[in-house]
Amino acid sequence: MKRSRVNEIIRQSDEFIRSFGYVMPPFAYLSPAEMQARQADLQAVVDRRLGWDITDYGRGDFDNLGLFLFTTRNGDNTDLKAGRGMLYAEKIMISRQDQLSPMHRHDLKAEDIINRGGATLALKLYTAGPDGEIDKSLPVNVVTDGMRRQMKGGDILRLSPGESVTLMPRTDWHAFWGEGGDVLIGEVSTVNDDLTDNVFAEPIGRFAEIEEDEAPLHLLVSDYDKWLGNQR
Repeated sequence: MKRSRVNEIIRQSDEFIRSFGYVMPPFAYLSPAEMQARQADLQAVVDRRLGWDITDYGRGDFDNLGLFLFTTRNGDNTDLKAGRGMLYAEKIMISRQDQLSPMHRHDLKAEDIINRGGATLALKLYTAGPDGEIDKSLPVNVVTDGMRRQMKGGDILRLSPGESVTLMPRTDWHAFWGEGGDVLIGEVSTVNDDLTDNVFAEPIGRFAEIEEDEAPLHLLVSDYDKWLGNQR
């Protein structure tokens, strides 16, 4: 993706998010130079990879295969292993109309996916077999806003604004997209690790390759290693 396109997506996404009365935390609006100057203050932001995340899954076709994400808070895997501390994470996301976030699951992360506003959020769901791979013969059992639902593997779950689904680690394979328009999505989960805890059904990248055709408006979490020397 070209940096100019990333900057455009950031501006558009911020406007879309604000239209629902949601405002990003202050660190979202720091320039790269401000983040470099304040690295000591922002170490938790960098280490826990909070911030802007725009991915085309390495395929260069964001409009059809992609997702906008912003991680507002996140714990640490050491807390998760210890069973105490900051065991949770939160994201705000945008799934554009017919823009696919491809089939995947997580090994560690349990998550609530919430339609915060806009159009319908459509999710295609499968259950994992004993080997962790998709087993199309198995039913899908999920909880939507506290109510148990059983579906056939490959069925589409549609969430209207205000509705949510709980997805469990290792078991729940899912892909999703906006249906009938763009969707503002909330995610509340256990600790999030996008470096190691995404298992995709097909070989695919998690982060976009950036072509630097202009200066970044704000850094992406995938920029932190290069710009801020994060060694995580």
